[in-house]
Amino acid sequence: MFGRQQRHVFKPTAYGATRRTRRIPRWLVLLLTGIVLGAGGLLFLQKSYGPTRLTVEQSEQLHYDLNSLGMDKQRLQSELTKTTRELAEATAKVESQGKSLSQAQAQIAKQIGDIKMFAEAMPADPRGTSPGIRAATFGFDNNKLTYQILVMQDAGKTAMFNGNAEFTVAGRYSNGKSGSITLPPFELALERYVQAEGELDLPEGFRPRQVTVKIRRDGAEKIVATRTLIVSK
Repeated sequence: MFGRQQRHVFKPTAYGATRRTRRIPRWLVLLLTGIVLGAGGLLFLQKSYGPTRLTVEQSEQLHYDLNSLGMDKQRLQSELTKTTRELAEATAKVESQGKSLSQAQAQIAKQIGDIKMFAEAMPADPRGTSPGIRAATFGFDNNKLTYQILVMQDAGKTAMFNGNAEFTVAGRYSNGKSGSITLPPFELALERYVQAEGELDLPEGFRPRQVTVKIRRDGAEKIVATRTLIVSK
């Protein structure tokens, strides 16, 4: 009777008062786990098998190399253009020279034909020798004897002739005395014909009047052709 009466509190359920704990959804956990694993795998693959990341210095060097390659490409392109132009000019020049050469060859062939006709028309050496002195011209200038001589062999007798020509010059000295001078011989080689020209020194005060030409074979003293001509003034 005297005990303390306990007051009963209303409980909403028969099992007593409980408080439910909020948990992270399982699907969210799986999603986050997949994202973490995927990112980690991607980083691993990039680090292990992907291209190496460049440092700032390497990146700057790469840009410098690319710029250098661009400049080299432009330079090579310019050189290629220049070389192509020079090649075209050289080709055009060669073609022009080829045409000029063809024209020159045709002209030479014509001149050879004319010379052959001229050779056939030349009068024979008065002595009738072969080789013979068909024509000669002598002059005097500043103590020098100038000469042009045409030596020919007869047609059909054109074996190679090797010899020398010697001039004996007759004239007068400045003191009034007459005399003659034999000048050093010079080499002479021909098949059908040869024209020799040049000049030879004469003594001071000597004026030539006529020249006797003597032709000999190499190593022989026998004269095979000779002719005397007047020195023109």
